[in-house]
Amino acid sequence: MFRIGYRTIKTAIGTVLAIMLAQWFDLHNFVSAGIITVLCIQVTKRQSIKAAWTRFLACVLAMIFSSVFFEAIGYYPFVIGLLLLVFIPTTVMVKAKEGIVTSIVIILHIYSAGQVTTHSIFNEFCIILIGIGIALVMNLYMPSMENRLLSLLEKIEENFHSIFTEIIFYLRTHNSDWDGKEITETARMLEEAKGLAVRDLQNHVLRSEDSYYHYFKMREKQFEIIERVLPIITSLEMNVEQSKIVADFLEEVSSNIHPGNTAFLYLKKLYDMKLHFEGMELPKTRSEFEVRAALFQFVREMEQYLLIKSSFKGIKGKKMNQKTGQNAH
Repeated sequence: MFRIGYRTIKTAIGTVLAIMLAQWFDLHNFVSAGIITVLCIQVTKRQSIKAAWTRFLACVLAMIFSSVFFEAIGYYPFVIGLLLLVFIPTTVMVKAKEGIVTSIVIILHIYSAGQVTTHSIFNEFCIILIGIGIALVMNLYMPSMENRLLSLLEKIEENFHSIFTEIIFYLRTHNSDWDGKEITETARMLEEAKGLAVRDLQNHVLRSEDSYYHYFKMREKQFEIIERVLPIITSLEMNVEQSKIVADFLEEVSSNIHPGNTAFLYLKKLYDMKLHFEGMELPKTRSEFEVRAALFQFVREMEQYLLIKSSFKGIKGKKMNQKTGQNAH
């Protein structure tokens, strides 16, 4: 079985409409309007607008260059080669190289006509406008990615909670049968989520900043810290009083993983915990010293984890606003 995507459907419908419209206006080479439509329908709105502009610019240049070269030198095959030697570098220079293929079609139309007239230029201009215009109309609709982004957000937060739960359990018992699948799963979801967030931003022409992307980048940085602290936790070989204190703190942190931001509250608690550790008795054995040193390093990493979240401004979105009416870390 194969799946037909929304872009394929839009391309098929848009191509038909462009050809029908060009044929209805009785334009020569009307099928070329469909080709331009196919080339201009892109994955996102911004890409579609850019594709439309570069192809329009390249085609206008193609008509100008064709008029000059063919009328000045003649309608011979070698003139096409000479024209392209100048035309292609020019389109690259004006940053319209994506329109080279489309514009060559226009050049060949004019060559086939054997003359440059007001009517032929107007004909090609109409074909370009119809092809680009239909593509832009078809790309006005882009399916929302917010549901998928929210789904990934929730699953990533669930995995963070699961990982912290395993760390807490190990701190308290020094036993674990965890297979670590949440680690690889979270890494994969973060990559997918960042890609979707970029596409979501590209579908909002007037928006320059995407809070979802910043959110997933923030979680990625936190995830890197989680990956760093796991070897520290697994190196602990004995229980000390500080282990329980850290476990209790982590339990509170893990129960409040949200897109909102009150990380400063937990930073205060972490600071108080560090002061409490400094006031406790010094370790009596080498093993206890090593365990407490590892725990202190773990606490410092958790401080960075919370600082990363404290700099996050939050997520703006209708569904997100409906989902979270409160701020948390």
